[in-house]
Amino acid sequence: MVIGSVEELITEMKKSVDQGFMKEALFTDFELGDMSNANYENVDLHKNIVDKIILVSPSEKPMKREADLIDVWFDSGAMPVAQWHYPFENKDLIEEKLERVADFIAEGVDQTRGWFYTLHAISGLVFDSVAYKNVVSNGLVLDKFGKKMSKRLGNAVDPFETLDKYGPDAIRWYMIGNANPWDNLKFDIEGVDEVRRKFFGTLYNTYSFFSLYANLDGFTNHEKEIPLEKRAEIDRWILSELHTLIKKTIENYENYEPTKVARAIQYFVTEHLSNWFVRLSRRRFWKGEYAPDKIAAYQTLYTCLLTVSKLASPIAPFFMDQLFKDLTQVNSQDNTESVHLTTFPKYETSFIDKVLEHKMEKAQLIASMALSLRQKEKIKVRQPLQRIMIPVQNEEERNEIEAVQDLIKSEVNVKEIQLLDDASGILVKEIKPNFKVLGPRFGKDMKMVAACISKLTQEEITQFEKEEAFFIEIDNNKIELELNDVEIKTKDIDGWLVLNQNNTTVALDVTISPDLRNEGIARELVNRIQNFRKNSGFEVTDKIEVTFSKNLAEDSAEFFEKAVRENETYIKTETLANNIIFVENLENGTDVVFDAVQTKMLVVKA
Repeated sequence: MVIGSVEELITEMKKSVDQGFMKEALFTDFELGDMSNANYENVDLHKNIVDKIILVSPSEKPMKREADLIDVWFDSGAMPVAQWHYPFENKDLIEEKLERVADFIAEGVDQTRGWFYTLHAISGLVFDSVAYKNVVSNGLVLDKFGKKMSKRLGNAVDPFETLDKYGPDAIRWYMIGNANPWDNLKFDIEGVDEVRRKFFGTLYNTYSFFSLYANLDGFTNHEKEIPLEKRAEIDRWILSELHTLIKKTIENYENYEPTKVARAIQYFVTEHLSNWFVRLSRRRFWKGEYAPDKIAAYQTLYTCLLTVSKLASPIAPFFMDQLFKDLTQVNSQDNTESVHLTTFPKYETSFIDKVLEHKMEKAQLIASMALSLRQKEKIKVRQPLQRIMIPVQNEEERNEIEAVQDLIKSEVNVKEIQLLDDASGILVKEIKPNFKVLGPRFGKDMKMVAACISKLTQEEITQFEKEEAFFIEIDNNKIELELNDVEIKTKDIDGWLVLNQNNTTVALDVTISPDLRNEGIARELVNRIQNFRKNSGFEVTDKIEVTFSKNLAEDSAEFFEKAVRENETYIKTETLANNIIFVENLENGTDVVFDAVQTKMLVVKA
């Protein structure tokens, strides 16, 4: 018998009184229909009270509370077989293990002696078998300082307010990407906001970029697939990274490592897809005719976005489903209603090119180092510089860098890359002992080891970097040093900034000639004009006319107009400007101020 309400219980107790099993019904002060808290305080269902209740069975026999109860976790522990109504049905599914042993279960760490145990206990007793193959034991969610959340401490986060503000996907991605599910999580709301901006915002902006130009060109992915070998190198690289990502994602999902999945997908989207492929391919989308190279660029970016929506869908089901639908709504090749109903991606080894990946990784490293040197000197990326110097250790490294030098020059905005076979006469390196590492390793001999390291010559330092190991002699004993035992830096030289990282040295020429300065002014103006077009709601294809006032800063009036005229063709091409005009006074213009430039600008549709 199941009692579903206090009203039912009172009714059944009256039947018991009528049968003579109970002298009187309990809870006589309870008023039916009154849902107030005060009324329900008249009902007490604790054991000592319930033991006084005797009900009438369908066969009109007395029923009392069962005194001997099995642990309530038994119900949950029996779940694997109970859900199939075993042993009354589906005996073949259960006894042949087809639907009995779960691939994995997940619950809080506090269930170790509850659900986790009873599942195995019942399966072991009945079937002499385990109940599940894997268990994800979830850790606790703590505050950002690692303390347990509580209302008393005032550090509890309202889950409903957080969901309303950030959405479930950003929270789920933050929680899974920030810590393994079995570890305790220090929950910081600022981290959720960062995930929303850096990952979901970047992915959304990448899709927005794609959809903007795809709609302009009428791309719907109906064209014949451009063969891999006929695509640009950067297309082949991102597709190689994509299939490497697919491979890693499948492996990590199968090994119950969702944190590794989230981090790998996020890195691919933010660093490879957005920060490298899209930025370096931008001109391919908005310049030139609708030819094979542009179609290949569209197909490559479409494939990446579609695949990411599938790979990330188990962690961010709502955002990825919308992304999938937006991508496939005009593409008859995939009529699947939802990303959760489509097939999971499979990697193809023919797409993976590790040599190309390593080559592009080198380009990214050099570009990152050069950009950090720019930042150190506060030189904007729009300001062209003349060259960077890179010492190479062998012909293989030279060929590797030469193959991607155009990408590096474009990304760093330099005119040339100079590769040095012998940089000893130009770049001077310093080597210092890493005492934090050497101390625990050598103890009292550390001072002698440090003295030997400090005496290494430039040739020996170069050899050390090249071979990533070096032998020294202490008291007639040979000792092998590793790169983490030392710190190697390259001295700055006059007019240059130098950085050494991951066995790679980059020297950046920071001298800005008048011609470079003028080109930098032109690039900055292009940026200002493009922002004005965007903020004014101009269409991407609108032609414009640009008017500048004579520079208001007297000391730079002459070079500003000269900078524009020397780079006029470039400015017109980039901004779709028919004319660039200079006037003495411009009343209705927008103020343009940067570096030594101070002027006004007026942009109108042609």
